[in-house]
Amino acid sequence: MSRTALLLMDLQGNHLAHLPDDYLPHAVHALETARAAGVPVIHVALRLRQGHTDTHPRNKIFGALPPHLFTDGDPGAAIHPDVAPADGEFVVHKNRISAFAGNNLQQILAAQDIGHLVLAGISTGGIVLSTALQAVDLDYRVTVLSDACADPSPALHDTLINEILTRRGEVSTVDEWGHTLNAA
Repeated sequence: MSRTALLLMDLQGNHLAHLPDDYLPHAVHALETARAAGVPVIHVALRLRQGHTDTHPRNKIFGALPPHLFTDGDPGAAIHPDVAPADGEFVVHKNRISAFAGNNLQQILAAQDIGHLVLAGISTGGIVLSTALQAVDLDYRVTVLSDACADPSPALHDTLINEILTRRGEVSTVDEWGHTLNAA
C-alpha cells in the first residue's frame, strides 16, 4: 500500500503578498496536521535562474516577470517562515507552474513509495490545478485541501474547488483530512 504525502506549494512571500492575511493559518494547520500524523511533507517552491534565462518571453506568466523575481537573490522567493521545512522534509524547486516541472519530484515520490498526494498552496488556478491534473494523469490519488489552497480570485478558487477538482480527485478541508488520518 503506497503512502500519502502533503505537498505544500508556492508558499513564498511573493505569492502570499497577493492573498488576504487569513490564508496562511490554514496552510500552517495543514502542515501541523501532516507532521502530527507522520505524513511526509514536500515543500515545492518556484525558483528561476538569475535573469530568467530559463524562461521564454512567449511564456505569458514567466516571460512577463521582472528578471530578479523568484531567483536565488530574491528575498520574496523564500518559503514563509511559518511553513518552513523541518529537518528531513524535502524541498523541490520548480521552474514552471506544475510542481512536477523541471525537477525530480516524480523520482522522490517513487523512492518514498508515495501514491497519494494531498495538495495545499497558492494559487488554486495555478500550481494546485496544474499539479492536480498532472498527478491524476500520472495515476496518483489526489486530495485537494480546499481551505489550505487560495487564489487571488476567490470566485476562481470556488469554481475550481467545487466544479473542476472534485471531478479529478477528492476535495476536503484540513480538518476533514485530519479525521481520516486519525481513523486510519
